[in-house]
Amino acid sequence: MAVVVRMPEIATGAAEAAIQSWLVEVGSPVRAGQAIVEIETEKAVVEYEAERAGILAGILLPAGDAAAVGVPIAVLAEEGESMDAALAAAGGAPAPATATPSDAEVAAAPEEAAEAPAAAASAPAPAPAPAPAEPPADERRLFASPLVRRLAAERGIDLAEVPGSGPRGRIVRRDLDAWTPTPAQRHPEPAPEAPEPPAPAAAGSAYEDVPHTGMRRAIARRLTESKVTVPHFYLQADCRVDALLALRAQINAGREQRISVNDLVVKAVAGAMRDVPEANAIWTPDATRRFSAADIAVAVSLPGGLLTPVVRGADRLAIGELAATVRDLAARAREGRLKQNELEGGSFAVSNLGMYGTTSFSAIINPPHAGILAVGAATRRPVVGEDGSLAAATVMSVTLSADHRVLDGALAAQWLSAFVARIENPLQILL
Repeated sequence: MAVVVRMPEIATGAAEAAIQSWLVEVGSPVRAGQAIVEIETEKAVVEYEAERAGILAGILLPAGDAAAVGVPIAVLAEEGESMDAALAAAGGAPAPATATPSDAEVAAAPEEAAEAPAAAASAPAPAPAPAPAEPPADERRLFASPLVRRLAAERGIDLAEVPGSGPRGRIVRRDLDAWTPTPAQRHPEPAPEAPEPPAPAAAGSAYEDVPHTGMRRAIARRLTESKVTVPHFYLQADCRVDALLALRAQINAGREQRISVNDLVVKAVAGAMRDVPEANAIWTPDATRRFSAADIAVAVSLPGGLLTPVVRGADRLAIGELAATVRDLAARAREGRLKQNELEGGSFAVSNLGMYGTTSFSAIINPPHAGILAVGAATRRPVVGEDGSLAAATVMSVTLSADHRVLDGALAAQWLSAFVARIENPLQILL
């Protein structure tokens, strides 16, 4: 029996997504779990895998087009089933072979219709006009996804120099990754600007409206939902990290790939989940779901937003493996190449702003996580010893944001105490 493949909800709460490229041709066999299409979300390009085996009978949404979640995008036929019969049974029709009209053609259509006189309906059809010459490259509109435009801006690449392989010459991420610019193309000389007449002064202060990106809208939607629906409460602690920094220096001695303080923090978070397993949980409508492994999300800052890829089984990884995993996830997050399953799951997240000099802050929980640890900068501060003496120590402040539906105050305090104990006795982190 034919099955309709619908636009999936790749990102939680997303209303629509776009097809970047089809990975399987019509008529080709498909295995269950095989990646069949690349879908661009507000945050990244992810591969979508078929949920069942079959034959790709037809593509209903061509590459380059966007659609709402739930809209049919393809039809899978059973082995031995006619592709035409499968399409008919699914109520779909294959995507047209011809390219869809460009934005300029669509905009020009009403004007051409308005200029045609009514009497033209009875006049003989005119001879076809010669095809217009292709406009110069610098006058053609560049078709590229928002993700590709962001990556090009980060890499200093002029998209006018990049050939597109998508529909109507659309530039997709694959084109950007495969293109090798010359030094002049990567750092083009700015063209001289023609003098402009002074703009009339506006009342009040000057301002600029920066249009919202898809990522910015997604972040606004998700975090507003979190603050409205999740009952946050906060616990703070100061950690003495002199021993942690000394251990890190020993670990990094002679290492090419260095371990960061954040790597040790993530490992300590995962270890504290093992110490207090009741805290390794999330809220669901029917139950509190507790996990056996500590899957910890790590906030990665991007231009215009952030992503939170998940480190799977962080409690079971050696510190070197964990550091390599975090580096890989962060690099691919900035390139927009994370997979869907790398952005999902986990019960807890870590957000570290210490590298910016921020000493303390409170973070917003990213649902469905039950908590997030905000990590500040480690600074030299005066501390009072157990014997009452005053000394200087390196101290790092952390703030736990907890979901009160999952973590009661005592349980959250118990978890935070376990985390501080591991940070201040860092050999426990490595065990």
